[in-house]
Amino acid sequence: MMLEKGLFFEQQKIVNTADTAVAMGSGALSVFATPAMVAFMENTATKVIENCLSATDTSVGTAIDVKHLKATSVGDTVFCRATLVEVAGRQLDFEIIVTDACQNVIGTAQHTRFVVDRERFLSKLK
Repeated sequence: MMLEKGLFFEQQKIVNTADTAVAMGSGALSVFATPAMVAFMENTATKVIENCLSATDTSVGTAIDVKHLKATSVGDTVFCRATLVEVAGRQLDFEIIVTDACQNVIGTAQHTRFVVDRERFLSKLK
């Protein structure tokens, strides 16, 4: 499969106590935390392209512009859809939307990832 605009992936999860602002240290309420939502968004984006990359490549997130629009309770199901909207060489741009079971928009994001060679990328850390 080729990396091309329009590819998408959807997944869902049930918000649990580990996903809350209290548990993540990002707030004082037991609601779906923004950092948990961002991780869910990035995970969904990686799944859009996972079958398109060679065994030696992966992708790394480099930017995300997030809007967290609605609180979500523990036990609620949230749905995430990431769509690949631009391919510019190794740069991949995604639009991401998270909704609840009633299709209310919980959050949106513009997200950029870059395709990198795993070994080459890790060798730069030394």
